[in-house]
Amino acid sequence: MKIALLQLNVTDDPVANLEVTLKFVREAAAAGARFVLTPEVTNCVSTSRKHQQMVLQHEEHDITLAALRKEAQALGIWMLIGSLGLKTNDVDQRFANRSFVINPDGEIVAKYDKIHMFDVDVTPEETWRESEGYRPGTKAVVAQTPFAPIGLTICYDVRFPKLHAALANAGARILTVPAAFSPVTGAAHWHTLLKARAIETGCYVLAPAQTGVHASTDHKTRQTYGHSLVVTPWGEVQMDAGEAPGVYMTDLDMGEVSKARGRVPSLENARPFDGP
Repeated sequence: MKIALLQLNVTDDPVANLEVTLKFVREAAAAGARFVLTPEVTNCVSTSRKHQQMVLQHEEHDITLAALRKEAQALGIWMLIGSLGLKTNDVDQRFANRSFVINPDGEIVAKYDKIHMFDVDVTPEETWRESEGYRPGTKAVVAQTPFAPIGLTICYDVRFPKLHAALANAGARILTVPAAFSPVTGAAHWHTLLKARAIETGCYVLAPAQTGVHASTDHKTRQTYGHSLVVTPWGEVQMDAGEAPGVYMTDLDMGEVSKARGRVPSLENARPFDGP
């Protein structure tokens, strides 16, 4: 099956971002992709909660979600919207970081809210408190598709192997990890983490990513690592998009999942234990 990962350099303007995303989706479909994946926060990259309150919408009014659903139907393709920043009805006005699987009829067949919040001090100069702006999800999700069950995760989730094992044990044969990874942690850990999740579960891992320096109206610089990856169930990097925005295509052979799991059946061999 031919797939396409979109590597984006999103700004804090959802309208402008949507124009670029639609262009890439159409390019991917024209080249034969039947499953197109976008990165985390496809609609808006911003470090300003004030700006986000101005430009983000609730799910039912989000222009990116509506347009991509319509485009999936027009093109007859499956789509993973890696995630959208969305308003919620929470009293504290925190947003949701929500991933969507869209079928060729433009219907939402699954959605997932990012569980693990990126609350870290990467360096003295680079600190993140994602939980201040986004509420964590509470439910793991496997999306059912004709080509494979898909386990949904987002970015920082990649550091939590139990989530991915639970998804694989629930039937997932593909794991998606759309991301907006820091360049510092990306250079140190991105490839290793994605390969580990593939090896542990015997799943394909598909990780469309944000890349580059992201323009914003408040002139606060945010940079992401890029390197959208496809990792095989045997832990080999099948595709690495490097740092340039664009459409990156490859083919999946779902028979490789059974082959890898047959060689090392770690999901079957896992045992409960006490202690320490």
